[in-house]
Amino acid sequence: MQVRILKSKLHLATVNTTELHYHGSITIPEDLMEAVGMLPFEQVLVANCNTGQRGETYILVGPRGDGQIQLNGAMARLAQRGDRIIVLAFADFTLEEAKKFKPQVAILNEKNEIIETI
Repeated sequence: MQVRILKSKLHLATVNTTELHYHGSITIPEDLMEAVGMLPFEQVLVANCNTGQRGETYILVGPRGDGQIQLNGAMARLAQRGDRIIVLAFADFTLEEAKKFKPQVAILNEKNEIIETI
């Protein structure tokens, strides 16, 4: 049996910009992706803390260290500049693997700097 559990999480990221006329995705700086083990084109769930809305998309790699989180295409309708979001990635594990696995979580400040890791 396989179970899906949380693999990676960016908690309270701030949306810096949106680009409606794009193919769709979320752009995340490479350093933040590496901090929690997220991969280019990985499927993620994005939850808006301001509105409660959620949407699924995939990750595009943004410039390392620029702190810019951008929602693209249809995802641009999910949030406005300044909204705080949670970006969650999940993975499938066997029961034995899941019991041993610890998700990588980074909590961000309003500048998208990591202030805590769990």
